[in-house]
Amino acid sequence: MIGKGAGALKTAFESVSTSGALVSEASLEFLPPFAKPPKIICLGLNYSDHAAEGGFEAPTYPTLFGRFASSLIGHGQPIVRPKISDKLDYEAELVAVIGEGGRHIAKDKALDHVAGYSAFNDGSIRDYQMRTPQWTIGKNFDGTGAFGPWFVTPDELPPGAKGLKIECRLNGQVMQTASTTDMIFDVETTIALLSEALTLEAGDVLVMGTPSGVGAARKPPVFMKAGDVCEVEIDQVGLLRNPIVDEA
Repeated sequence: MIGKGAGALKTAFESVSTSGALVSEASLEFLPPFAKPPKIICLGLNYSDHAAEGGFEAPTYPTLFGRFASSLIGHGQPIVRPKISDKLDYEAELVAVIGEGGRHIAKDKALDHVAGYSAFNDGSIRDYQMRTPQWTIGKNFDGTGAFGPWFVTPDELPPGAKGLKIECRLNGQVMQTASTTDMIFDVETTIALLSEALTLEAGDVLVMGTPSGVGAARKPPVFMKAGDVCEVEIDQVGLLRNPIVDEA
């Protein structure tokens, strides 16, 4: 549907909003807004303060890694701390979803290729992440990529979703807070750079990086455990809430 453009989304919205069917949010089971994206491309170190807290230089080219759809969960579903590690960390992130695909997309046209935005908690198993310089395994444990609950079209937000407060709370305590304007590589720059190498497709998910305050960088470190509740909230985009459980 998003590949058909904003008109298709508008028609779908109008159909739902005039159907007369009212459903309470509490009665719903939320799934990831896009359960099997063609690609999930994540940016690391995309806020200068987060790079600094990890002992890294701010990147001059995006630090990119992939996530797999098998790691995704929806709003309200449990983030799973695996049996083999107690170093489950949180990362509040903005998501941009590609609508119109393409290659060699100009930066000044890049936002025309965005279908909408959402929120993400890039749950990371830190000891496994740091076992390899490319981070992939620590970012792809089952049940660690919380995504949603809402998919918000660009007309509801500032261009590029800039200037929005992004915050992570663990058991009600604020752990991360920043503005999406603080991203080193904004959405349009990221799309332009990615499309130099990749053909972007409708439904591709770009996970735009996290600000400072992650648990691994705290002294002492703070990792999530069973019974915790983690919330990621982005102004005008929504509140993503997930309980933490231990792997059965």
